Parts: sequence; C-alpha cells; structure tokens
Amino acid sequence: MIRIAIAGYGNLGRGVEYAVEQNEDMELAAIFTRRPAAEVKPRTPVPVVSVDDAAQWADRVDVLILCGGSATDLPVQGPKLARLFNTVDSFDTHPGILAYFAEMDAALRAAGKLGLVSAGWDPGLFSLNRLFMSAVLPRGQTDTFWGPGVSQGHSDALRRVEGVLDAVQYTHPVKSAVEQVRAGAGPKLSAGEKHTRECFVVLKDGADAARAERDIAAMPYYFAGYRTTVHFITSEELRRDHHGMASEGFVYRSGHTGDGSAHTLEYTLKLGSNPAFTAGVLAACARAVHRMAAEGGTGALTLFDVPPALLSAQSGAELRKELL
Repeated sequence: MIRIAIAGYGNLGRGVEYAVEQNEDMELAAIFTRRPAAEVKPRTPVPVVSVDDAAQWADRVDVLILCGGSATDLPVQGPKLARLFNTVDSFDTHPGILAYFAEMDAALRAAGKLGLVSAGWDPGLFSLNRLFMSAVLPRGQTDTFWGPGVSQGHSDALRRVEGVLDAVQYTHPVKSAVEQVRAGAGPKLSAGEKHTRECFVVLKDGADAARAERDIAAMPYYFAGYRTTVHFITSEELRRDHHGMASEGFVYRSGHTGDGSAHTLEYTLKLGSNPAFTAGVLAACARAVHRMAAEGGTGALTLFDVPPALLSAQSGAELRKELL
C-alpha cells in the first residue's frame, strides 16, 4: 500500500481524501494542518497533525500531497516539506512555474526526495495534450480556453486579498474568441482577450470595498490584464448561490501536415467538481512518484517526465490488453 498524507484540508484536501479511497493500492496515513488539529474533522479516521510536527511522520509517509494554494501557501510550504517527503502538488500560477520548479528541485535533491510539481488538469493534463498535439502537428497553432467555471487558484488568491472574508471566482471564455479559434481563423489573442474574470466576494466587517476591488483588479498573474467584474455579496448568498465547483475547458490545435492537408485536434473537459477531479490527478501522480522514488529518482519533475504507465494501478500486461 502507498501511504499518502495530505497537507491542507480544504476543498482540494477533501478531494484527495475521496481519491485515496478509490485507489485500492493507497491508504491515507495522516492529514497535516495549520489549523488547531481538533478543528479538522476528516471523513477517514486518521491522525490530524500540526504541520509543524510533520517531521515526526517522515518515515511513515510514502508521498505527501500538498493541497495549499499557489498564491501564498505552496511557495513557502512546498520547499520546506520537500526536505522531508516525496511530494505532489498542483502549483498553477503559470508564469511562476519555472521559479517554483527550480526551488523545489533544489530542496528535493538536497534531501534525496522526489517531487512532481504543477499536476492537475491545467497545468497537468492540458499540458500533456499541448505537448502531444504540437509534437504530432508541428506546423500549427495551439489555443487553450478555461471555463465557464470555478477556478480554485483564483478563488484562493481572492481570499488572500486584504479585507476579503470569502470569495469565489469564475472564469468565462470570450465567445467571439472561441468562435474564431474553432473556425480555424488562427487569431493571435492574449489570455485577457480570450477570458474574463467574475468574482463574488464577501468582505470582512468594516473592510473598504473600493480598495479591495482595486487590489483584485491589479493582482499580477491572476486579474491584471483581464476584464474583471467584482460583486460584493453576503456570506449567505455565497453559500446559497456559489457552493458548486464545476468547471470546463479545452485545448485546441489547428495546422497542416506536409502534404498540405488541414487538421484540427481538440481535448475537452467538463468537470462536475474541479477540486475532486484535480485530486484524482494528484492521486495518480502520487503513485508514479512512489514508483519512481523506489527506483532512486530524486529532484523535481512534471507530468512531461512521467512514463504514462506509472500513473495507472494496472500492470503493463493489463494496459496492453485493455487500453492499447
């Protein structure tokens, strides 16, 4: 059995708990939290431990799945915990991935550990599809659209803004941009021309709404450069109207082969729960990390570096029989 631990018991952490239950070769060993342990009530009867005491579990965990947010949690927690455990995380701030990868790689190599960074559906599965598409169709253009749906990373970033008590962010594709891409027009569009951001925010008592809105709109990597709409609502409205976590997205590539024939490739996701699906990806990646670490692997890697068969609980023979 692969002994899995979870660091952070929010939406993603709870999703990982469910994902571990679905994988017969895994068991949940512990949950690490920054909150008082008594406040965390997991569904599974496992120890809940202060993250400050994580080192005491170094020999009782095979892979630690980091479930903190990319805005402020993972840049601090990731390298620290990578000195103790093999890790998997879903760091999803695209412009910051190279720096985060380098920091994680240094920490993991120093400790003789292995970690897979930026796993999930994007970055993650969509990244693989962009690789496959461009490798097979090298002359062409790739476009990625996210939404309509909830973004976990952007919602987490909203909740870190001064004065914000709770928040949810929805990403919406711009319909005209999608139509141009699917028509094969090959438009050169920025991310801000392809998507809009819609935020539903609950403020703390006495918070300055105008300041919070300015801080949100100016946030680099998340909202700056996008048409961003901010709605201020009550906690009751947030619970009542925005408790769902569905999301969608697609990767599209159009181009020509050497004989001049035109081709279009598209990979689409429609997710009933963004965190639950992301958790499923992280669990599969944890299996691969466990196997690669057992072979002596160290340092940081991404899904680009993982042989696909290592993600599956099935044997090579079973995969060849059932899927090839």
